Amino acid sequence: MKFVYILESLDGEHFYAGSTDDVPARLTKHNAGEVPHTSKFRPWRLKTYVAFNGAKLAFAFERYLKSGSGRAFAKKRL
Repeated sequence: MKFVYILESLDGEHFYAGSTDDVPARLTKHNAGEVPHTSKFRPWRLKTYVAFNGAKLAFAFERYLKSGSGRAFAKKRL
C-alpha cells in the first residue's frame, strides 16, 4: 500500500502533500525536522491521507495535489 498524505502546520497557513508506506513514521520525521522542506514550519498535524494499491497512481495523485488546481481541490474538499 502507498499512502498520499496532506499535512497542515499548526499555524494553519502551510500545507504539504507527500507519499509514503508508513504515515505515522513519516509524520514523526516531519515533526522532528528531518525533512528539509518542512522543517521550518513545524509542528505539523495530519490533515488527511488516501490509500492506493499501486505506487504509480499514488505518485500521480501526489503530483496533482502539488499543482495549482490540486491545491485548490485539497483546500476545498479535503
